[in-house]
Amino acid sequence: MTGARVLFLSHTHLFGAFRVGSHHYARELARLGAEVVHLSTPISVAHRITGRVPKTVVDSVPRHPFRDDDGVTHIVPRTVLPRPWGAFRVARALTRAGIEARFDAVLIDQPLLWDDTVRGLSDTLVYRPTDLYPDGLKRALQERILASADAVVATSGAVLRDLGHLTLPSLVIENGVDLDAFTDATTDAETRPTVCVYVGALDARFDWQQVRTWATAHPDIRFTVAGPHAAPHTALPDNVELIGPVPYADLPRLLHGARVGLLPLSDDPSNEGRSPMKLYEYLAAGLAVVSRATPGIRADTEAGIHTYDSPETADAALTSALRRPSPNLAGRRAAENHTWAAKAGELATFLAGLAD
Repeated sequence: MTGARVLFLSHTHLFGAFRVGSHHYARELARLGAEVVHLSTPISVAHRITGRVPKTVVDSVPRHPFRDDDGVTHIVPRTVLPRPWGAFRVARALTRAGIEARFDAVLIDQPLLWDDTVRGLSDTLVYRPTDLYPDGLKRALQERILASADAVVATSGAVLRDLGHLTLPSLVIENGVDLDAFTDATTDAETRPTVCVYVGALDARFDWQQVRTWATAHPDIRFTVAGPHAAPHTALPDNVELIGPVPYADLPRLLHGARVGLLPLSDDPSNEGRSPMKLYEYLAAGLAVVSRATPGIRADTEAGIHTYDSPETADAALTSALRRPSPNLAGRRAAENHTWAAKAGELATFLAGLAD
């Protein structure tokens, strides 16, 4: 990738509580020698007035292009109206930021960032869907992207299948892990308290009732839930701790203080296509994992991944995970096969093939 110019059009900026795949790919491609620009969904005046984007978050986001320590340039535009409404155009935003609006490859994962200037930014346009869009505006914009794209790189088989029959080159690369950030050299089982932890979004995809059921059945175990805008749909026992958003840099320390990582996915249809980044982050940090089974998450008891298909089998999955030696060294070894560096190498090879 040395000398290549790559643009990511992403749904999430770097300056909040979450790290997403485009952040990791941008870092790894920059380390491979590419010049990388990461432009994310604009923050609008409407977002600020309605409080959808809290003032503390707005204040933390640079108003001008920000070049991070890995050499990636991040742009978070400011607009009056939310996307896709208003006069915002990606090419214009890049020019205003002083960045040449021509790239060797453009990868877009945010349908709302599609506009009529995106196709002209590169001869290689890749759609990188990360979620299921069964209907609505994002589905319509996704169709427009597919009509113009040169290739697709999906985060799961379910997401790729949802796109229907494709004649474009396509690839599935599931989310990975920054292994060096999460691996803990400690191997003493006595250092891990009996804590179960969840880190991530707390929206309709999260099953509050399942957490309540687990905590009620195991009053001697502490359940820590980390994520922004926590709004439980049910009363929670005293052994459930809601700690709010945790900065990415602090996640390893939080995970190293637990035995089990939780993925209590609800029955929301969008969970069928998810490739949760926390799966391999939990494993790399030495945790056993308990998750609702999905097409992308299957039981692997050797690696310490325990799944359930219904509320009736969820407690057995948790009990099995709690019985595992801690830290979960087999899980760490499994995570070694899913590093972002390896996945970025696969992506770079795919992009090079498209350019030939």
